[in-house]
Amino acid sequence: MPSILSVPVRALGTVDSFGMLFSQYSSNFKTLDDILAVIGLIFVGRIALSAVWNICVGIRSMFWSRLWKKNFEKRYGGKWAVVTGCTDGIGKAYCHELAKDGLNIVLISRSMDKLNAVAEELKSQHGVETEVVQANFVEGETLYPRIDKHLQGKEISVLINNVGVMISHPKYYDEVTDFEMWSHINVNMASMAVMTKLILPGMLKKNKGAIVNIASIAATGPIPLLGIYAASKAFVEFLSLSMNSEYYWGHRGITIQTVTPAYVSTNMTSFSKWTHTPNPATPTPA
Repeated sequence: MPSILSVPVRALGTVDSFGMLFSQYSSNFKTLDDILAVIGLIFVGRIALSAVWNICVGIRSMFWSRLWKKNFEKRYGGKWAVVTGCTDGIGKAYCHELAKDGLNIVLISRSMDKLNAVAEELKSQHGVETEVVQANFVEGETLYPRIDKHLQGKEISVLINNVGVMISHPKYYDEVTDFEMWSHINVNMASMAVMTKLILPGMLKKNKGAIVNIASIAATGPIPLLGIYAASKAFVEFLSLSMNSEYYWGHRGITIQTVTPAYVSTNMTSFSKWTHTPNPATPTPA
């Protein structure tokens, strides 16, 4: 009989012990809940503030900035702008916007016929001076002394590093040709680094200037079948952001902007009608 009664007594003791344990630590659990709630609010608040900030930047860039003349010459300290990859797409659109504000344009691209056509457009529509430089950035290092000669003696306020290439269609990396690989290195990466190196010292002398580097939404992460392109644009974004910290936030007077567009209806996206046909998700450069 005693052995039979001992079972429920021990069971009751176990239940009581658990209840006491729970009551002892429940206040701690509530404290942990509060801490996690605060962390969650901070995280959600950060996302919300980031979204609001990006919307405000978009409104300022796309709408508000169109309401008045920018006066780039006074703001950035020079009468000339330099645009690479300027005969089509985004680069050509930048040329017209800069010329509309009164800046003379140094046009750098590989096709002399297209260079002359764009130069004539800018002169006739905006009344500015132009200088054309025929340059194929695939050539690499040997190209830049010739470009530098055209830049001497000019007060340059704005540099647009726009020139770029992309493989003809998505493909596995082993299918990427040596020419395509070196083109991405020399055109997408080296051109931005070297052109900035050529022009930045002149901007620093007057503590004024703006450099715009065209990266891509592809720079936000690895993209299978477009890996070489995504990697080259990640280089542009990271170097651009680093230089902005050095020269803008470092109070050197130089604005360095990184532009990361998604699909835009240009020759570069012509490999697919889905990425080339203008629509709300694929705008035109202008």
